[in-house]
Amino acid sequence: MKRLPIPDDVTGEEIDADVRQELQSLPKGLAEDVSRNLVMVARLIDEDPEGAYAYSKIALRLASRVAAVREAAGFAAYANQKYSEALAEFRAARRMTGNVDLWPVMADCERGLGRPEKALDMAGAPEVHKLDKAGQVEMRLVAAGARRDIGQLDAAIVTLQSPELASNSVQPWTARLRYAYADALLAAGREDEAREWFAKAVESDKDGSTDASDRLAELDGVEFVDALVEDEDEVAPEAEAEDEAEDESETATDAEADTDPDTDPDTEVETEVDDEDDIVEAERAKPVVEADDDDEAPRG
Repeated sequence: MKRLPIPDDVTGEEIDADVRQELQSLPKGLAEDVSRNLVMVARLIDEDPEGAYAYSKIALRLASRVAAVREAAGFAAYANQKYSEALAEFRAARRMTGNVDLWPVMADCERGLGRPEKALDMAGAPEVHKLDKAGQVEMRLVAAGARRDIGQLDAAIVTLQSPELASNSVQPWTARLRYAYADALLAAGREDEAREWFAKAVESDKDGSTDASDRLAELDGVEFVDALVEDEDEVAPEAEAEDEAEDESETATDAEADTDPDTDPDTEVETEVDDEDDIVEAERAKPVVEADDDDEAPRG
């Protein structure tokens, strides 16, 4: 596999200190190459997941025995909905490190593979108790999603009801948790409650990680109109009026041409004929004068 271009400003030092620590087991030049590819994965994974996936495959080829590389490859595959591949990479990273941080995303891969029951089994496993608060909230979100996958809307709503949801403090997970709860309420037909929680999600979503504001506007009946389309609609009648004016002007010109004797060939011919008739009539009206003998021209 050929290497992909990497901008000069990417040095590899941008990665987390823990990852740099892992890469120290590699020769210096190789560690630098791997770290620069990992930086590209992190840069592109949101805006260009396919590009991130390509860089992750290069890093994986260079250092497949580094847990951080397997984890990055897993997230790149996950972003491209390659759930089977992502799950394999996450499992490999977990075997290498022994930690459970990837447990929620592994469960979500099971959902992506059409196995929500497996995800629910993982949600009830002992590993969940070893997760930090953020990991536990993430696991709750995955479990609620699995409940919805199998049509258990009420159970999904109950799953999301937690101290973290009721808390007024804003944490990194707050917006997503409130959004998921609002979405579940709306799916269950509880529109008034859904609107309330979408509004709360908007309040906590400072970085726009959800489309809660759009969902709230939709519930309120607010319709956003594209300014460009609106401008086109405004210009169109004016252009149409101009076209009509031009058509009327052309029609008037044609009508004038039809009645102008100076420009109509038929009128010109008729005018010439009338003039000739007048001359003939004038000649006829002259008195006839007979020539006298004296006036007769001499004959030669």
